[in-house]
Amino acid sequence: WAQTGSQEIALKLRGSEGLYMVNGPPSFTESTAFQRDSGKNCKAVAFSKDGSLFAWCNGEKVNIVNVTNAQLLRSFDLPKAVCLEFSPKNNILATWQAYTAAKDGTAAVPNLQLHDVKIGKCLKSFIQKKMQNWCPCWADDESICARNVNNEVHFFENNNFATIANKLHLQKVNDFVLSPGAQPTKVAVYVPGSKGAPSFVRLYQYPNFGGPQSALANKSFFKADKVTMLWNKKATAVLVIASTEVDKTGASYYGEQTLHYIATNGESAVVQLPKNGPIYDVVWNPNSVEFCAVYGFMPAKATIFNLKCDPVFDFGTGPRNAAYYRFGNLRGQMEVWDVKNYKLISKPVASDSTYFAWCPDGEHIVTATCAPRLRVSNGYKIWHYTGSLLHNYEVPSNEEMWQVSWQPFLDGVFPAKAVKYQAVPSELPSAEPKPAQAYRPPALRNKPVTSSKLHEDEPPQNMKPQSGSGDKPLSKTALKNQRKHEAKKAAKQEAKAEANQESTQSSASQNAPRSAVPTFTSGDPEVDKKIKNLKKKLKAIEQLKEQAAAGKQLEKNQLEKIQKETALLQELEDLELGL
Repeated sequence: WAQTGSQEIALKLRGSEGLYMVNGPPSFTESTAFQRDSGKNCKAVAFSKDGSLFAWCNGEKVNIVNVTNAQLLRSFDLPKAVCLEFSPKNNILATWQAYTAAKDGTAAVPNLQLHDVKIGKCLKSFIQKKMQNWCPCWADDESICARNVNNEVHFFENNNFATIANKLHLQKVNDFVLSPGAQPTKVAVYVPGSKGAPSFVRLYQYPNFGGPQSALANKSFFKADKVTMLWNKKATAVLVIASTEVDKTGASYYGEQTLHYIATNGESAVVQLPKNGPIYDVVWNPNSVEFCAVYGFMPAKATIFNLKCDPVFDFGTGPRNAAYYRFGNLRGQMEVWDVKNYKLISKPVASDSTYFAWCPDGEHIVTATCAPRLRVSNGYKIWHYTGSLLHNYEVPSNEEMWQVSWQPFLDGVFPAKAVKYQAVPSELPSAEPKPAQAYRPPALRNKPVTSSKLHEDEPPQNMKPQSGSGDKPLSKTALKNQRKHEAKKAAKQEAKAEANQESTQSSASQNAPRSAVPTFTSGDPEVDKKIKNLKKKLKAIEQLKEQAAAGKQLEKNQLEKIQKETALLQELEDLELGL
């Protein structure tokens, strides 16, 4: 446990080398307080919400230790436990073992246990067949505990599991989420659609569940096989990502996603995302008045929206698939932004990262490459948010790393500090990978390289609220017109840029030294003209293919153009080779 400010932070590591803890910044040494468990069967681990307790199962027992002094507090004889979770105030440890039905017809053994941490006694056992949503949910003060049982959400009060205090009954209720923070607790419930009826999410305030009129808000929608519900920190609104397993338009193998906003005051809206494609991530700003969505076919867009669902700031496009407040990884490219001033702080690159997490101190980041997602180059790196690499650990080539996580802390333990833009000093070089060379077909490999981008990246921009939009998000028609306008504008800018590029290239070729590689010419002006026209046609085909990939319905003549691509490429190759 390393000292950071007035608090100590540990990093927990689990892999084929066993389960152990490493001191956080600045020392990065293995903790001597926590005795390494060298077994390869440490499959389940959990920190308490405040980080003071740590539990793990090593295939023999479930152990709980006090993190500060590594004192063993409790040990339970549960060798097959595969999931562990502490209640918010550390009173209960929930454990789950795989469900097994009794073969002789006798009642199955309950596989979900709730243990009193202080006295070491099992308070209640349940049968919980599925691992998905296995753990009961508690309000932050533990006054309420809830679990989903056969179309009902059962509520217990003050950890008294002998009596069901309340029930929320909705036919086919599939999922629920309790609001964070102080009482009164609110509940978001999801009921999937059936027989032509839409799916819906309803918000209730505990314990007012008496019929549809008692709901605080209701939002129904089609196209949902599953949903993810995200409360903001102040418990005033929920974001719902509704997903279908299959995209019927065939545009995406991710299925289809839509984003909905529901407030406890009854307001609701569909969040209009200005680019088609999957929703990779949605995350609330801790201030509860903004949220960020990462979405759209690659290169993806990332946009911050306000509570009116109006875009406030657009980060432009790039290779992104996740956002973390306190941004995502494709080939490990990260962006750290100051969201108060909308200013880019750093762009570190952590190649092949499968995991990313902010340290509770708000200053450091861990990135890791873990098995089984990637079985080579396993290890972890610790960064300062200004982009400096402070520590790098690679496991031996014959070993694997399975899991990395920071010891958690409650909000407010680490005071907010002024944002730095200058990279902090580090003894390690920031290992940037060499840029990958673009693939070139054999026919073009000995020819001069012409700069061509499949996608033009959009730069970040402040989003001014639409004039006359009032409090409501844009209508579908307005959004359609806005997209058309933006597309026209982009096409004009592209044409202008191309014209500039061509004039620059021609003037550059006149002024270029003799050693420079000349632009390709056949010596025959007629042939050059044909080559230029063919390239123009091929570029138009490339744009049509992009539009089709983005889900646009093409006309018959446009599809016929695409079919001619192979013949045009052959003709171009023949002309350039002088056949």
